Amino acid sequence: MGLLALFRRKPLERPGFALYTSAVAAARDPWFFGEAVGVPDTLDGRFDLVGLHAGVLIRRLHRDPDPRGAEAAQAVFDAMFADMDMSLREMGVGDMSVGKRVKRMWEAFHGRARAYEAALDAGDRAALETALARNVLRADLDTPPPAGVPALADHAERMAAALAAQPLAALLRGEVSFPPTPGEAVSSNAA
Repeated sequence: MGLLALFRRKPLERPGFALYTSAVAAARDPWFFGEAVGVPDTLDGRFDLVGLHAGVLIRRLHRDPDPRGAEAAQAVFDAMFADMDMSLREMGVGDMSVGKRVKRMWEAFHGRARAYEAALDAGDRAALETALARNVLRADLDTPPPAGVPALADHAERMAAALAAQPLAALLRGEVSFPPTPGEAVSSNAA
């Protein structure tokens, strides 16, 4: 490998970052933090929503038979954790502990994404609701699930279906469309 190869961008780096940025924008919809769903508006709550959106997007990319889908999935993942690293540094986390914290975030994301993927692949609504209640709404599974779980599961299923319908060519250009939340539909109808 020549020295210039170290400075060369990966072909899907920019589209991966654009896809990740779209996932973050979708995860920031105020509907998630309102009464309908009730995700805590905290760093953890926001991380979990970004993880849900990025995880379902990565699932879609990995499921594509074209090998570029897996490459794009890796580019989204890389963009997500580069952003997490940068965000921790901007929040003043010391250089010595950033790596450990990013590793814990990666482990949390990986476990959550696998749970969502398994439930969506199996069409197991109960498993999806359990994973969302535990991970996004931080519910104690020994108590009745929070009222927002069905709405969040509906959104996750709509998101998986919408992403599956989008052509890989558009995704490889960094173009993705996440489905609107019911909150977006209400606000756009009111305008």
